[in-house]
Amino acid sequence: MRMLLMGPPGAGKGTQAKVLAERLNIPAVSTGDIFRANVKDQTPLGVEAKRYMDAGDYVPDEVTNAMVRDRLSEADAGDGFLLDGYPRTLAQVGTLDEIIADHGHKLDAVVALVADTDVLVGRMLKRAQTDGRSDDSEEVIRHRQDVYAAETKPLLAVYAERGLLVEVDGVGEIDEVSERVLAALKSITE
Repeated sequence: MRMLLMGPPGAGKGTQAKVLAERLNIPAVSTGDIFRANVKDQTPLGVEAKRYMDAGDYVPDEVTNAMVRDRLSEADAGDGFLLDGYPRTLAQVGTLDEIIADHGHKLDAVVALVADTDVLVGRMLKRAQTDGRSDDSEEVIRHRQDVYAAETKPLLAVYAERGLLVEVDGVGEIDEVSERVLAALKSITE
């Protein structure tokens, strides 16, 4: 299974990615995790990425594309993957299509987690307190929601046109949401 997990910031993509990757026996590939690891290690990429992340903006495509291409070329992604946090722009959709085609595969499904913006902001403020994330002030969180709505949400229409999109309610207990996603995947891949 080669799938995307999409949705606005705070929708639970990272949490669901871990659960689903384990259940589906595929690696969860999160651009956010890769960025945060680079920030923590203060790599040149991390220093550059932090500037954008702290402002609530997307890291530039050329940096992100190269990183995703490298990661999806690793052996563990050969039989499938769950991609979380990519693509975020229309240009990245084309790049991802190329990356997958270069490996002789196609995308199987796109799951979009949906939730009310105020619920998401509340979740992220709580996470900011528990995880100490510098990119999670209320102003930055609301900006990230706006950036998602303007730049990434339109990608859902692209994947809907391809017959790959399923939308799943992202509000509820982790296990409830996971079961909804698995049921939705079953419906789209049968």
